[in-house]
Amino acid sequence: MATARKGGSGGGIVAVLLDQLDRAYRGRSWHGTSLRGTLRGLAPATALWRPAPGRCSVWDYLLHAAYWKYVVRKKLLPDTPKFPRPGSNFPKLPAAPDAKALAADVALLDEQHALLRAAVAGLEDRELAAPRGEWRLVDLVTGAAAHDLYHSGQINLVKRLAEAAMDTR
Repeated sequence: MATARKGGSGGGIVAVLLDQLDRAYRGRSWHGTSLRGTLRGLAPATALWRPAPGRCSVWDYLLHAAYWKYVVRKKLLPDTPKFPRPGSNFPKLPAAPDAKALAADVALLDEQHALLRAAVAGLEDRELAAPRGEWRLVDLVTGAAAHDLYHSGQINLVKRLAEAAMDTR
């Protein structure tokens, strides 16, 4: 059962959506590791490794997840300022992809999650059926949680492949 949260309509649908966003992002869940949990202890070399040329690295997925949290927030709050990094969908990796840059991008992901969460918390249950383009607000929010979980699985797989590849060198 979801606990009531500040904002939205207390213990209603908004509270359930916030709970699902939080579980997919950082929380304890029955399905396995949350998105943020997949990044715990991540080293830059592992974050940068690609399974093949042109394929995504963990760092690519991290920035992609941050960007799409922004996109959903912008659909909820159209006056949202521009995403703070160049590029879209898969923003560009930093010029110097070191531990400091990785920590900054993880902090960007945390920030985008907090901003999305605040946007959802400001909704009322009765608003959730409202369309934003071809999707309702509720679809966008549940989709954001599902997106985190989808990429959690990809990140876990790429990390394991990276660790195996780096062990054999």
